[in-house]
Amino acid sequence: MTPVVGISSGVVAAIVAVVVIDLFAIVFGLSFVRARRAERAAEAGLPVSEVTKTSKPVSRRDFFRRSLLASLGVFAAQFGGMTIAFLWPNLKGGFGSVINAGKVEDIKAAISADDEPYYFGAGRFYIVAYEGGATDAIDYEAEGVAAQGIMPLYQRCVHLGCRVPFCKQSQWFECPCHGSKYNTAGEYTLGPAPRGLDRFTVEITEAGDVMVDTSAIILGPPRGTDTLRKPRSGPFCVAPG
Repeated sequence: MTPVVGISSGVVAAIVAVVVIDLFAIVFGLSFVRARRAERAAEAGLPVSEVTKTSKPVSRRDFFRRSLLASLGVFAAQFGGMTIAFLWPNLKGGFGSVINAGKVEDIKAAISADDEPYYFGAGRFYIVAYEGGATDAIDYEAEGVAAQGIMPLYQRCVHLGCRVPFCKQSQWFECPCHGSKYNTAGEYTLGPAPRGLDRFTVEITEAGDVMVDTSAIILGPPRGTDTLRKPRSGPFCVAPG
């Protein structure tokens, strides 16, 4: 899987703004040029061409009116550019795209050294070491959410959307908002959450890059799923609700 390549929102906004501003500038400038030519032709007593025959000298009222329209056009272009920049999907390295989280060996080494999942803030996910086996109900590798001993988990609690930190003491994910808890594989263990943590598909390239696709959220496993079959390691960081 290769990263999705897209036009950045800043470039799109800049192009839209420049095009609209240029159009208004051209129209605004041509109106003055035509009026000025007609005025000069009239002063010199020369015949007026068909293009300028109907043009009239610009009055002060017309000048201010056209200036106001031009100002409004520039404002509209800027507002439109900012709106497009805000709404345009981020397709280059941010959440909602395919993200290169790093080398698989580096990520595994960081997980082992810190004794906790590897957190990638720009993608809003954790990468956990996963050596659990497939069950009759679920096979994470077959679903594409696990590969070569790692699995990415969405940081958001499936109860009400709080970010779920990892507790080193218990070796579980523990939501600080309402006490939902998940094991290291993001599978439901306690609390009001309706299922396990959601996750993303992952692919590891031949070069060893971990590519996580955050454009589609894969719903977490149902309650009762336990592919790890091991209890928590210590006391809770967040008291059960």
